[in-house]
Amino acid sequence: MAIILRLDRVMADRKMSLKELSERVGVSNVNLSKIKTGKISAIRFSTLDAICKTLECQPGDILEYRPDEKE
Repeated sequence: MAIILRLDRVMADRKMSLKELSERVGVSNVNLSKIKTGKISAIRFSTLDAICKTLECQPGDILEYRPDEKE
């Protein structure tokens, strides 16, 4: 997949645990863990908005585009 999730990096930079982020954002630990590990195929803009507000970051800090090497 060409989209890489960098939530783990941003959380580490902010020294925020998954539990703390979950409580602040209002999303379950399980769903945030899936986002953090990249095991999702979609993310709601409302969730992305809440994560960015909480971590004081831009969507581009969390999402990275890398073209497939085949292309």
